[in-house]
Amino acid sequence: MVIALQDHVTLRKEAKKYIKYKKDKKNRIAYLTFDRPDFLNATNIGMRQLYAEYVFKANIDDDVKVLVIRGEGKHLGAGGDLPEQAEMLSESSGDVSLLPEFAIDDPDVKYPPKKSFRFLHGLTDHYAKAQAGNRPLQEFKKVSILQVKGYCYGWHFYQAADCDLVISSDDALFGHPSFRYAGWGPRLWTWVEMMGIRKFSEMLFTGRPFTAKEMFQCNFINSMVPLDQLEAETEKYAMACSRSRPTDTVVVQKTFLELYKQYRGEYFGSMLTGWVEGMLPMMKNDAVDDRQLGDKVFKDQGLNNAVKETDMQFPPEWRHAHSARRKP
Repeated sequence: MVIALQDHVTLRKEAKKYIKYKKDKKNRIAYLTFDRPDFLNATNIGMRQLYAEYVFKANIDDDVKVLVIRGEGKHLGAGGDLPEQAEMLSESSGDVSLLPEFAIDDPDVKYPPKKSFRFLHGLTDHYAKAQAGNRPLQEFKKVSILQVKGYCYGWHFYQAADCDLVISSDDALFGHPSFRYAGWGPRLWTWVEMMGIRKFSEMLFTGRPFTAKEMFQCNFINSMVPLDQLEAETEKYAMACSRSRPTDTVVVQKTFLELYKQYRGEYFGSMLTGWVEGMLPMMKNDAVDDRQLGDKVFKDQGLNNAVKETDMQFPPEWRHAHSARRKP
């Protein structure tokens, strides 16, 4: 029996409830807002695909010169919707069709079985493509500005590395929970380039999130302000970019920067980590109580309980959850 996720048309339709897109035509600024605060703005399959579509349209739209990306509520976002991937990562669930991730609904298309290398690698390699929703900002030829507050984890951390400018509140936390549970994420190469190998190695090996102050010190973010000044600071940057050189000139500038990034290996890095992620089933625990995504997390202990228990094993200032950081 093959378990199928919801079809991508349904997922994309539902996603429109959680991503808002509007344009200020006078100033040629578009605003893309994640609006799923009850789930910490976690993105599901449909949201990632819709996000890629909006970025692609803004790239072509002559009414848009600057794209501002932000989140409703207290956080930019806590990454991907991991419960959505429970069947894919659980050992006992049997074969799972991941075709909705590829926007394929054709019943005549068969997805590879779970025990094949292609089952996971097909997806992780797809994550290196802009249409999958992980790296569309790398191909965006206008100015992209990310407004960060609260959590900037996982998938949202990808966007922070890929955008042009990051404006952050001083309470923000940056990182990827996957470093604790899998060991890597799809944008390793880009994070090394943006943060520097010494500081990124610390994040990678300890699994701890970095504060906005730390990210400012390693030149990852452009401006850090108190939360009550974040909207005004973001608008200041957006308006300045909208009033600078003509859009044609911006496209030339962005093409230069894209060529530089490709010379530095950005897309090569995306493909390489896609290959590495495909090797996840080969990774073996050192001990029986090591934390690994699978039945023990999703079906026995429960994801929330597993995350909380793991988080409390770290020093308070290294924990992912704001609430856990306040506990001894």
